[in-house]
Amino acid sequence: MSTSEATQDLVKESLLYKEFLAEREEILRHKWIESEKAGHDIGFEKALLDWIVKHRSAWRTKRQAEHPRNN
Repeated sequence: MSTSEATQDLVKESLLYKEFLAEREEILRHKWIESEKAGHDIGFEKALLDWIVKHRSAWRTKRQAEHPRNN
């Protein structure tokens, strides 16, 4: 295994990367829901900003309660 591959594996197993992926999944879910409501694709940036303002804090609190080792 090369150094680059080892680094990539380490990143993929890191808690920070896993949290990033989980948050991204929530944003994409929010984008889909809000796009359906609007009748058109609202775009990732609008969904991201809307999700951060309306849902991020509660999502993080819930996630930390479900996964206390992530604190």
